[in-house]
Amino acid sequence: MQDLDMQADVFERRIKERSNMKNPLSTIPVNIKPRGSIPNTPLAASTISFLLGGAFALGFSLFLQGGFSSPWWATYQLGFFVAAWSAFHWGEFAVTAGWNLEKCSVDSFLLENGATYHVANATALIEYLATLFFASSSKSFTYISAIGVLMVFVGQTLRTTAMMHASTNFSHSVAVRKQDSHRLVTDGVYALCRHPSYAGFFYWALGTQMVLQNPVSFIGFATILWVFFYRRTRVEEKALVQFFGNDYELYRRRVGTWIPFIP
Repeated sequence: MQDLDMQADVFERRIKERSNMKNPLSTIPVNIKPRGSIPNTPLAASTISFLLGGAFALGFSLFLQGGFSSPWWATYQLGFFVAAWSAFHWGEFAVTAGWNLEKCSVDSFLLENGATYHVANATALIEYLATLFFASSSKSFTYISAIGVLMVFVGQTLRTTAMMHASTNFSHSVAVRKQDSHRLVTDGVYALCRHPSYAGFFYWALGTQMVLQNPVSFIGFATILWVFFYRRTRVEEKALVQFFGNDYELYRRRVGTWIPFIP
C-alpha cells in the first residue's frame, strides 16, 4: 500500500513539474502578440506543417512527372506553383523557428498575409486554368516556365538566406521601436542587397507567374508588389535612419535594393 502511495505522489509531482515547464514547442513569441485568427498553438503549427507538406509533395511529384494528360488541369506548371507556394509558407515558419525563435508564432507561416495576397493568388489560378482550358497553346512555351522556375529558386534562396543571416534582427513586420539587441546588418547577403528578403519575394512571386505563363497576373503582381515594397521601404528606412543615423545613410548610398526603380 505504501508503494502505491509513493508512486501516486511521484506521479503527482511529475505532473506539477511538467505544468511549470516551458514547452519547448511553444509558439508564444517574446514582446509580440499574434494577430491572426489561427490558434497560436503547437497543434495548429504541426497541422499546418502537415498540410503544407502534403501539398508540396503532391505538387512537386506532379512537376517531376511532367504533368498528366488527364485530368486536363494536372500540369507540371500547376504542380510547381502549388509546391513553390507550400514551400514558401512552410519555410517562413521553419526559418523563423530555427533562427529567430523569439518572434516565432503561427503568424510566421504568413497564411494570413492580407486579403490582397490571397485575391492575387486566386486570380492567378483562375487566369491559368481559364487560359489552359480555352487556349491551351498559350501555355506551351516551356522556356518561359523554365525561366520562371529559375526565378523562384533564386528568389526563395535570396529571401531564406537573408532571414537566416539577419536572425533576430529580422521581422515580418516593420519595427518602429529599436530593441537593445537590434543591430544594423550590412555583411553577408546584405553587403550586396539592401533589402534581400523583399527582393527575394519580389522575384519569387514574379517567377511563379512566369511558370504559369500568366501575362495578366505577371503585370498585376509586378505592379502591386512594386508599390507595396516602395511604400514599405520608405517607412522602414525612415525608422532605420532614426535607429542607426549616419551609419544607415552611408549603407543606403552604397548598396541597392535589387528591385527596379526603388532606390
